[in-house]
Amino acid sequence: MLITPESLVILGGALSLALGLAGSAIGMGIAGSAGAATLSEEPGQLRNVIVLVSLPMTQTFYGLILLILFLTTVLPNVETLEVKDGMGFAALACGLIGGLAQFASAVYQGSVCASGISLLARTRGKILTNAMMLAVFVELLGVLGLVFTIMALNLLGLF
Repeated sequence: MLITPESLVILGGALSLALGLAGSAIGMGIAGSAGAATLSEEPGQLRNVIVLVSLPMTQTFYGLILLILFLTTVLPNVETLEVKDGMGFAALACGLIGGLAQFASAVYQGSVCASGISLLARTRGKILTNAMMLAVFVELLGVLGLVFTIMALNLLGLF
């Protein structure tokens, strides 16, 4: 079995999406568990719970964006390079960086959202805006992971 640079590029893109999906699932699970408890106390908070539970889902989209970039831009660039030595592993490393950023961001965003959800009943929903703002700070790390991955690919001449 031969490991080609092209197969490593595809693996890097796939890992970006897979880790984004896994992180989003875990983050939404954490927030959803808190949501179930809050809704048992105050069913009127359903809209607010749905908003906060859905926030960790965005990292899946960032992982999908990376996969699309890997398949449409990086893969053709790797195929046309004269010297391919190490470029497949470099692309794989970039995909891993992006994927791990999405994973960690989504999981911890779910924890922040769970804390906000647990206070919805006590504050009659007034905590929603503050909880969303705190969750956006964690979201920023997912966005930075996306941007830094693209920058790294660009510096390598693959993007």
